[in-house]
Parts: sequence; structure tokens; C-alpha cells
Amino acid sequence: MRFLHTSDVHGHVLDALPRVAALVAAAREELPDGVIVTDGGDVLQGHPAAYYYNFVDSSAPYIVSEAMNRVGYDVATIGNHDIETGRSVFERWIRECGFPVLGANILDEKTGEPVLTPYIIKVRACVRVAILGLITPAIPNWVPRQCWQGLRFEEMVTAAKKWIPIIQEREQPDLIVGLFHSGLEAEQGIQTADYAENEVRMVASQVSGFDLILYGHDHRRHTERVLSPDGDNILCIGPTSIGAFVCQVDVEVQRDRQGRVVNRRVTGQHIDMSDVQPVEPWFPEAKTAVQKYMEEEVGVIDMTLHERDAFFGSSAFIDLIHDLQFELSPAAEISFAAPLSFDAVIERGMTHVSDMYALYKYENLLYTMRLTGREVLNFLEMSYDLWTNTMHGADDHILLLDNVLDGGKRLGLKNMAFNFEAAAGIRYTVDASKPDGQKVRILSMEDGRPFEMDRAYLVATNSYRGNGGGELMTRGAGIPLEELPSRVVSSTELDLRYYFIEIIRRKGRITPHLRHNWRFIPDEWAPAALARDRKLLFRS
Repeated sequence: MRFLHTSDVHGHVLDALPRVAALVAAAREELPDGVIVTDGGDVLQGHPAAYYYNFVDSSAPYIVSEAMNRVGYDVATIGNHDIETGRSVFERWIRECGFPVLGANILDEKTGEPVLTPYIIKVRACVRVAILGLITPAIPNWVPRQCWQGLRFEEMVTAAKKWIPIIQEREQPDLIVGLFHSGLEAEQGIQTADYAENEVRMVASQVSGFDLILYGHDHRRHTERVLSPDGDNILCIGPTSIGAFVCQVDVEVQRDRQGRVVNRRVTGQHIDMSDVQPVEPWFPEAKTAVQKYMEEEVGVIDMTLHERDAFFGSSAFIDLIHDLQFELSPAAEISFAAPLSFDAVIERGMTHVSDMYALYKYENLLYTMRLTGREVLNFLEMSYDLWTNTMHGADDHILLLDNVLDGGKRLGLKNMAFNFEAAAGIRYTVDASKPDGQKVRILSMEDGRPFEMDRAYLVATNSYRGNGGGELMTRGAGIPLEELPSRVVSSTELDLRYYFIEIIRRKGRITPHLRHNWRFIPDEWAPAALARDRKLLFRS
């Protein structure tokens, strides 16, 4: 039998899923009674097609569930970005999917019972398969409470230890599969005293009973065998994102004379979907509607904006986001913003809705939060520790790089760029020759007023950050996670991109300007090092 697994499609249902459908159709022709198709969540957010049918035309047939139904998925789990769309959106998706959406550790806050189906049984090629769905418990670190009001997220190891014996006793399956929206390595995500963001390896190594774990969330194309408590090597496999690769797992079982399974052979590989010819174009009316939406004019921007500039100092791209956030939050004295798409470009002239997706990729709200000056400083220290190397000489890198791109042929950023938060409203320097925790020196407010460590400031930031995403507010600024909601003074009702579009439309023309409010030092090392690292990252 064969599993075909996607995850983190992020709304690319009109371009990626027709290829997946072709792969599924070929597999089912080869193995008519032997294929199970799974998805690991994060499908409802990340592409204009999803946003359009989530919020712009929510009365039309829901394109995400319709496309997934056409592929022929057997089962899915829900992801954190699905929950971030809000209960009305993700509950509609679940209702309209022609297959179950699992979530054994998503519990009703009052009853403690799962609100989604915990597991399902599928029989393929005479093999009885149990599939248990779990999601990362770190949702409250990223997602506004109003999106998951009334829910609680149980730690994954705890949930797996509870459900595996139940499944074994009730169902007596031949195979138990984990379908997880969680990354592989705990060290690569949020860790608290109660849970980790990425628990796949933890579950596989601490919970007996699994034969295979299909996962997503960390956008890694990865295969690993993890030793279980019983001494079994459990295949854990994830497919990266946006349908670029599909996990194909083939399972062979051997039975004794009584029909009991005595051996399982589980092998996995990644299918490059660029080599797969898609089925005929899907949903032409939907494509036309989304294209028309993307081509809507917004307003004129008087200069070309390059997101890559944000890695090397004050940039017009990020400063435009700061300006728009200040416009949305007039009381804010400081603004935080980070690059979200790595290398987006917005050309000078009339902009369209499509350009606003380049400017701001995610559906975050805007929070106005109360932070002390010292918390602002500590927040920025963590940001630049993730961003900036500690230089010991003029020939060192100024950015924190790692051999991660192009098979190690060139250097890439060691950490996620969406955690590289820069500030506006204050003037400061970042000394790359200083050790971590001592790089940032805040000189003053931008208007020349003194910056005070003990004073409370109103800070504009996105909801991902304000809920604890990236741990800059918690591990960086030192604010306890449970205290963050009380720091929120106000929040927008809708996402930032929506308001950015409205502001630019109202103004008609935007003239971005460089604030020049922060820079890297020391002056004798930084300019040359920045030029070298820019060439490494962008070959220019």
C-alpha cells in the first residue's frame, strides 16, 4: 500500500493541487485498493486564492475544500495558519471537506474533550490502518485568542500516550500512522516548561505504537528514522511546502498463518512535483475571479522598493510598513516590523492588490502594546542576535549565515528572516563587534527626546509577535507568555494588508522615505562586510 502526503500547501490550491491530483490518479490506477492520501495542514492561508475565498467572497463555493475534494484526499489534520483564519473560516472548511479533518489534542476548554475527530480507520489492500491527528500545542504563541476562543491545545506526547492504547484496544489495527502538524526538532522552535512547538521526534522516541509519522509545519523536506521506546525505527517524513514535493511512503506487511501482521517494511521518498504534468486546468471561474481581484489598482508608490535592503540597515521597504503601522496606531511611539517574503520587489508606479501581498505576506492583525524601554531594548537584542554575527575582525561576516542554500554552494541566513525585527520611532545602532545581548544601543527617540529604560511606551507590532511568535516578546523582552494579553492596549479587527490597501487607496499616492534611524557599526568594518554578505545572499 502507498501513502501520498502533502503539507503546508498554504493556499496554492489552484496551481499546486492539480499536480497532486495527477500523482494521486496515477497511484490509484497502479494500486486501485492501496492508496491513502493525507494532508498535514496549513492550507487556508498564504496565497491570494485562499484569502479571496476566505474573506473577499465568502459566499461563493469554498475553493480550498472543493480543490482538496477533487484531489481525493482521505484525511487531513489542521494547522496553526488554518486556525489563524478564525473559527468561521476553518470550521466552514472542515464542514465542506469530503474527508475527516483530525485533531486529537484540540480540546474543548470546558469539557476537555476533542472538538475534532481524533483518529480514523482506513482499510487498504486488506491492511487495517489507524491514523491519529495531532497539532503543535504552540498555537497560543502566535494566534490571537479570538481565533481559537473556547479551545485548548494539549501537549502532543501526552495526547499520543493517551490515544495510542485506546486505538490499539478498540481497533486492533495492522498499522498506526501519526498525521501531525508539527516540525521534527524541538530545538528548532518554541520550547516552554509545558510543551515544544516541534514534537515529531519527541513523540516518535517517547511513545510506543507508531509505525509511520507523516508531518509538516517546519517546511523541511526531510526523512528520518527515530528509535521508538520498543526499539523500532519509525519513519518520520515531511514534504516541505506549497506542493513543491509530495511524500510517497510504501508499506509492505507480512502475516503469519493466523493472519497477524508480524513484520512491516516502510520506505519513503520525496516526489518532485515540477516533474509531474498537472491535470486539466481547474476552476477557471475561480482563477478569473482571483486574477481580477489581484489586478485591482491600489495607489501610486513613488519609488521601487526592494525587500532585500532590509537585511543591511534602514530600508524604504520596511520603513513603509512602519509608516503604515503608525498611521493605523496614532498613539504608538515605536513600531516593530520585519521582512516577511525575503526578496520581494514592488515596482515604482501604480500598485495593485498583488503588490500588497509582496509588501505584507501574512494575515496578521496590528496590536498596540505597552512595553517598557528596557523590554524594547531586550526585544531588539534578541532580534539582532538572530540576525547578526559577532565580528572579531574586518573580514568576518556581519550577518549570521550558514551553509543552507544550494546544497551548501553559497551561504544563507541561519535563522528565519521574519524574526529580524527592526524598530522605528527610536534612533539606535547595532554593533556587530559586541557579543550577543550587547549589540544594540538606543540613542534617543526619533524626535530627539530621551529614551528612558523605565518608561512605558506604546509599541505597534503584529499579532504573531504580540502573541509570542518567535519568542522575541517572551525570551527576548522577558515578558511572561501569560502576561502578553494584558499588554495589548488595542487591536485591529481585520488583517494588516487589508488596512494597508485602504490607506494607500485613500491617499492615492505614497512617497516612501528612508528614516535612517538605525545602522550597523563599527564604521571601519560594517560597510565592507555588508557589501560582501549582500553579494553572497543575492549575488549583487
